[in-house]
Amino acid sequence: RRPRCQSRPAAPMLPANKGQHMIKADLTGKVAFVTGGASGIGLATVERLAANGAKVAINDLAGNPRLDAEVARLRAAGHDVAPFTGDVSKPGDVTQMIDAAAAHFGRLDYLVNNAGTPGTSKPIPVDDFERQDEAFWNKLVGINQIGPYRCLKAAAPHLKKTRGAVVNVCSTAGLGYGGSSSVYAATKAALILLTTEWSYALGPEVRVNAIAPNIVDGSNWDCKFDADGLAETVAKLPLRRAGKPEDYAEVIFYLLAGAGYITGQTIVVDGGGAR
Repeated sequence: RRPRCQSRPAAPMLPANKGQHMIKADLTGKVAFVTGGASGIGLATVERLAANGAKVAINDLAGNPRLDAEVARLRAAGHDVAPFTGDVSKPGDVTQMIDAAAAHFGRLDYLVNNAGTPGTSKPIPVDDFERQDEAFWNKLVGINQIGPYRCLKAAAPHLKKTRGAVVNVCSTAGLGYGGSSSVYAATKAALILLTTEWSYALGPEVRVNAIAPNIVDGSNWDCKFDADGLAETVAKLPLRRAGKPEDYAEVIFYLLAGAGYITGQTIVVDGGGAR
């Protein structure tokens, strides 16, 4: 089985191809809402959208010092971004923050459901039902599965007006690659299915797609791999390196700004897959 968690690799990895050119698009006038946007894949997505002219509502938990710091940094660089705190596991927070963002910027074109949690600092064996108890289930389902639903429901009226797009950040764990726990994998599998369901629910006005990352170098998550096992897995990848937040943000950006005839799909972004 592949490593059972996504986290920062401890072993040296090959660098990304420095000759690679990032795709671009003119997103002037577009507005995006990114959950969990103060770090990792979320922050990389915010940066890509803002660099291409979009205004971005950045969501993260209240009290997270990184949110204000990143907003200040991006504003200093000339980008039109604003913070919107809230917990996707709380229905009242979600409706308030998305409506506030749409009112602040005057519209909403894109939603990136990136907020999520492994709920554990160490991978949990599949047969450890004590650690995967009902409280653990409730926490992960509330954040990883129902959280995106809440955001999509709140954003749908705004997105239909602008004929916008949604990207859900899932995981290869939801495809059976292994993850931090069976519960985490189950929530991501559900989100992959819901991506297809929601494409029918919101089509033809709104496209709904997803990405399924594998290893994330720079996720800032607490859950950690065994370094040797991680290095062994990365060595088997065709691209011989772990994915960085920017790699995943590139695909999210494409699914938002382009991909006009793609909906209901989950794009696996894993460096080619280890075997």
